[in-house]
Amino acid sequence: MDLYLFAFVFFMMIVVVLIIRNIRLVPQEHSEVIECLGKYSRTLNAGLHVKIPIIESVVNKVSLKEQVLDFPPQPVITKDNVTMQIDSVVFARIFDPKLFTYGAENPIIGLQNLAATTLRNIIGEMELDQTLTGREAINAKMTAVLDEATDAWGIKVNRVELKNIMPPHEIEEVMTKQMRAERERRQTILEAQAHQEAVVARAKGDKEAKVLAAEAERDAQIALAEGKAKSIELVYQAEAEGLERLREANISENVLRLKGLEALKNVADGRATKIFMPSEFSNAISFGGALSESMGIGDATPIDKNAKIVPPIAPDPCINEETSEGGKKAYIASEEAKRSVAHGLQKFSD
Repeated sequence: MDLYLFAFVFFMMIVVVLIIRNIRLVPQEHSEVIECLGKYSRTLNAGLHVKIPIIESVVNKVSLKEQVLDFPPQPVITKDNVTMQIDSVVFARIFDPKLFTYGAENPIIGLQNLAATTLRNIIGEMELDQTLTGREAINAKMTAVLDEATDAWGIKVNRVELKNIMPPHEIEEVMTKQMRAERERRQTILEAQAHQEAVVARAKGDKEAKVLAAEAERDAQIALAEGKAKSIELVYQAEAEGLERLREANISENVLRLKGLEALKNVADGRATKIFMPSEFSNAISFGGALSESMGIGDATPIDKNAKIVPPIAPDPCINEETSEGGKKAYIASEEAKRSVAHGLQKFSD
């Protein structure tokens, strides 16, 4: 009896162990491929599963996460026979664990070799300059070719990126010189454009300065002409008003004679060669004056033939060396107009 009990307990322990060992807990974004007696049975996705002991077995555990496959540099030859090293990075994920398990012996190695051959084919149709500047086109072509070719392997290629392009040392030196020459050319063009803009700006400034100077001189000439016209108008207006006042005042003849004698004082300033006397005096001394002139006798005052001294125009403190000729002439003409008006008013008052 004890032997049967022991055998039953031993058998139950074996059954429990087998059940525990065949409970499969699959993590998220993982899958397991199950075979039954050497033939594909099913795929276990994330979650808790139980497989049949001994009959079913796990042949492959697959991660469904996106993988970054960094492949080593590959020697490629461009269309213009330049050999260089290019390494690429492939971003891919497994969308079908069954195809990934049974589609190829080693899908990752197959993807690496396929990426190398595709890269050589694409670069072989392009020249060096196109290769260096056409990374986006190369990436797009490689992505399309690899994605289509790996569908049978259960792999989805999301994108391909060229990690580094390493041309030969001689090509790098030539590219460096070309880049330096291009930068010097751009610098020369920028300096020439800056010089041109400076010359144009300076010319525009000179033009505007000359226009402003011409306008200032024109305004000064207009102001001078208006000042002269105004001064002449004032002189004649003053004379007219004076005559009108004399007419309205009814000045007697004796007063006019007295004014005539006062005017003789200014006439006989020692500079006139002839003095004309009023008719009242001429009748009295005409005979004696004519006799003394003809005989050259009498106390004759020597004639002063020197030019009458005119005080110079006082300098204007606002006028300096930078003042234009038009401005200087305008000031002199304005002072002369003032003297002319003052002389006319003095003459009228006398």
